[in-house]
Amino acid sequence: MGGGAIDIGSRLELFVDDFLVERMTGTTLCLQHPVSRDVAIVFDAPWEGNTSTYVTVFKDGDIVRMYYRGSDYDPATEKHSGQNVCYAECRDGLRFEKPALGLFDFAGSKKNNIVWQGIGAHNFAPFKDGNPGCPPGERYKAVASEGDKLYAFKSADGLRWALLRPEPVITGYPFDSQNLAFWDADRGKYLEFHRDFKNKQVRDIMFGSSEDFLNWTKPEWLDYGDAPPEHLYTNAVTPYFRAPHILVGFPKRFMPDRTAGGHKLPGVSDGVFMSSRDGLHWKRWQEAFLRPGLQKERWVNRNNMIAWGLIQTASFFPGAPDEISLYSSEGYYVKDARLRRHTLRMDGFVALHAGAGGGELVTKPLVFSGRDLVLNYSTSAAGSVRVEVQDEQGQPIPGFGLTDAREIYGDDIEFVVPWKAGASLVSLAGKPVRLRFVMKDADLYSIRFK
Repeated sequence: MGGGAIDIGSRLELFVDDFLVERMTGTTLCLQHPVSRDVAIVFDAPWEGNTSTYVTVFKDGDIVRMYYRGSDYDPATEKHSGQNVCYAECRDGLRFEKPALGLFDFAGSKKNNIVWQGIGAHNFAPFKDGNPGCPPGERYKAVASEGDKLYAFKSADGLRWALLRPEPVITGYPFDSQNLAFWDADRGKYLEFHRDFKNKQVRDIMFGSSEDFLNWTKPEWLDYGDAPPEHLYTNAVTPYFRAPHILVGFPKRFMPDRTAGGHKLPGVSDGVFMSSRDGLHWKRWQEAFLRPGLQKERWVNRNNMIAWGLIQTASFFPGAPDEISLYSSEGYYVKDARLRRHTLRMDGFVALHAGAGGGELVTKPLVFSGRDLVLNYSTSAAGSVRVEVQDEQGQPIPGFGLTDAREIYGDDIEFVVPWKAGASLVSLAGKPVRLRFVMKDADLYSIRFK
């Protein structure tokens, strides 16, 4: 094995950064954008309201669980109601239902979907703990704050919650946002991401880790390279479920000095995209991932907050491959606050893009396992992709050169690359190789060997 080669084995690799890239000519890494679909839930119960927010979604067996803060703001009195942690669920990730759980009282009745009241109700963020050593009574965990203290919670069923211990697990930060934590199976530890004010001026994100969910490393500021400081209100960081070694995040970018939408409170927001391979160093796109769009209420203060969690759902188009669903807030401060679903092509956060004039990319030396190269790609009717396999020095390997490559065109999330002689890559497995992608009017989203 070449000492400088990147061992990708058979894992899925995305083009969310330049990790694999040696050089590009006539191609760019192009941020993609989700498509808005239907409303997934309306926060219209008496214990919810127009400031219901900080939504968490995750798949748990056959159901999709959703948690959020239920709260309301009265513009006439300029007062906020009490806060309740609410629960909803569904099986398809499309339209969520609110079960009557009978756990907490609201206005003299327990016929509601409230799962927590009291400390931490402002920003309760649960997850299912995938740590193989997790006790059954702590299979579901959460973090939530009260003032400058972040507390840990536990549950056996995701519905009945208790503090993991009376004392907070992290202290000394404002935490007035959706702070979150989760078990990172790829790294074998818990990660947490929370909000603070960098230089006491700009909302930004800090990162820490823990072996036991109680004792955390000293938080560090995320490093965005040369991206300029911006107010990042939330983070929505999660391991991408098809490539868990890659962390993806969807911060709500807040522009505090702008006013639109006819609301008297200043500030407009959109959603941005970022990715990391270690949790600390991030590629953050300055271009918006999710714009407010044409709906006037999405230009009101604190809308367009992308929920924490990505869900694999059936395609909007019958017969097409599954896609990613993500969710964002709209109608905040308006009567009918709700959560809208958006969809994205599988792996489709960023594309390696070539226009009609054509272009190419050559990777760094890679070591792989398997016999086939699989692409997630899309072309126009006139577009194409061809793949050449090179040795570590950049010379075409006989049988896998550009003249041996079949012209690929179409649209597929799992396409096995053919060569003219029907050659298999198995003889090259474990050896350093480079891949050369020659493209025209085409997008490449991910690659993997199998």
